[in-house]
Amino acid sequence: MLMHGSGREARVHYMAGTFRLLSDGDHVRCAVTGAKIPLDVLRYWSVARQEAYIDADASLQAEERARR
Repeated sequence: MLMHGSGREARVHYMAGTFRLLSDGDHVRCAVTGAKIPLDVLRYWSVARQEAYIDADASLQAEERARR
């Protein structure tokens, strides 16, 4: 199981198709909404920006923001 450090925000390095925990925690924050994302449901992130997203819509919003 990915979760260690219950209730703490994890530090994560995002890679293509996977991610690596840099410090224990059980969630990360969405870069667009600020919502907590449990690591076991994390599916969207940007390798280039090293950001996590709660869902596909937030990922698209971040991409559009980065293009401006």
